[in-house]
Amino acid sequence: MTIRELWRERFGVDAPRKIVCVGLNYVDHAAEGGRQAPEAPILFAKFASALVGPGEPIVLPREESHVDSEAELAVVIGEGGRRIDAADALAHVAGYTVGNDVSARTIQRKDGQWVRAKSFDTFGPLLPELVPIDELGDGSGLRITQRLSGETLQDANTSDLIFDVPTLIAHASGAFTLEPGDVILTGTPSGVGIFRDPPVPMRDGDTVEIEIERIGVLSNPVVAER
Repeated sequence: MTIRELWRERFGVDAPRKIVCVGLNYVDHAAEGGRQAPEAPILFAKFASALVGPGEPIVLPREESHVDSEAELAVVIGEGGRRIDAADALAHVAGYTVGNDVSARTIQRKDGQWVRAKSFDTFGPLLPELVPIDELGDGSGLRITQRLSGETLQDANTSDLIFDVPTLIAHASGAFTLEPGDVILTGTPSGVGIFRDPPVPMRDGDTVEIEIERIGVLSNPVVAER
């Protein structure tokens, strides 16, 4: 089943209405970029037109010199709501899956905000498998890794999230109604390519794998825009 077939079958839409992303939600990732850990969740959006499934190529845009993958635990909303209390938040979760928050770094820095840099077509790979909360609870305690053409760049645990899944759902739904099929990408740990010495961008011909324990592996080839 493709990612869009899953969403159509489960939620009656071809793609999430909203892909809500969380910035700087691991202390080590904030630190590697020279930032302090935030006092409240930092939210931004990725357009649903970025969505692709496993095996579909991530396309490196011609106007960008450094594109990163970011390993992320993805939370899929099953029951919508507004101003959801953190104590009730997990009842609104359809399941967890594996996400990749692909990012155009030069554009991200130039624009001073993140929407364009995060929303190029193909910049939203997502695994079309949902593992329910009765198996994974609040999504903590899961090893999360990124491998770029076999080299491990990120290796962390979702217990290191600054703001956990219930907190993120409560915070996001305080601003806007969450709808069935919406996705929350919970943030990425340290080790992304831009902050390595020397930096490690994705290149034409690479394969990126995002793996989360007990959920699965999301694998995508990388190609340059033709």
